[in-house]
Amino acid sequence: MRRPWLFYSQLAFTLCVCAFLIVPVIMSMMAGVTENYFYGIKSGITLRWIYEVLDIYLDTIYLSLMIAVACLAVTLILGVPTAYVLAKKSGRLARMFEEFLVLPVAIPGLAIALALIITYGGFRDFRSSWGFILVGHVLYTLPFMVRSVLAVLSSIDFKTLEEGAASLGASFWQRFFGVILPNCRSGILAGSLMVVTLSVGEFNLTWMLHTPLTKTLPVGLADSYASMRLEVGSAYTLVFLIMIMPLLAGLQMFGTPKDRKPEAQSDDMTGKTSLKEKNL
Repeated sequence: MRRPWLFYSQLAFTLCVCAFLIVPVIMSMMAGVTENYFYGIKSGITLRWIYEVLDIYLDTIYLSLMIAVACLAVTLILGVPTAYVLAKKSGRLARMFEEFLVLPVAIPGLAIALALIITYGGFRDFRSSWGFILVGHVLYTLPFMVRSVLAVLSSIDFKTLEEGAASLGASFWQRFFGVILPNCRSGILAGSLMVVTLSVGEFNLTWMLHTPLTKTLPVGLADSYASMRLEVGSAYTLVFLIMIMPLLAGLQMFGTPKDRKPEAQSDDMTGKTSLKEKNL
């Protein structure tokens, strides 16, 4: 017996939750393109506030992108080999190291930033550079890169592939770049998108680590809401969403494991059928 009322009630509840989450974002975006927020759309549509954001805070956008790219490069250099080693080692020590590596995700960003300031704050040039923020971002995002690559390596029999390449005379670096990296490409791509997205939008760490000359995009966003008109802060939010939405879409597109192609499945079935015929 069908219960259409149950379906429509669930649909209504889902739409209400979506509206509760999306409507404030839409209202903020609309405030960034109106002449006067208090009068709403009837006051007129303008791009004046967006131009003002770009004029005042463009350097924060450039700095955020530069730190995100540098963070991605560091996490790739450190994270992919780490995931490879953890995938090869299955002992208790490797699992303990993996949990220790993920520990920065569980610790509040303010606590990590305070620890970095206490440890390295005495180095004045380093403390006042954007490299100091980069260290905090790497600590926070490295676990996501390691976990993404490790999940892919754990789902394939890469040890057999590596042994086959070694039997053909391939060196370690030939096996790593020719066998391991191509097979964990989806994990690397998903981890890269996650690292860039988290680095661009990270606020807690950056708020403690930044200086007046090293403001990133989220810090500039908080500054715009605190010291500027509401329209300027809303326009800054609009610019931030325009930057971050393609990354989130890419993360959703490439981060989800794809099903096997029908052709591959049919080839597997054909191979199994031929094996059965030979056995018979």
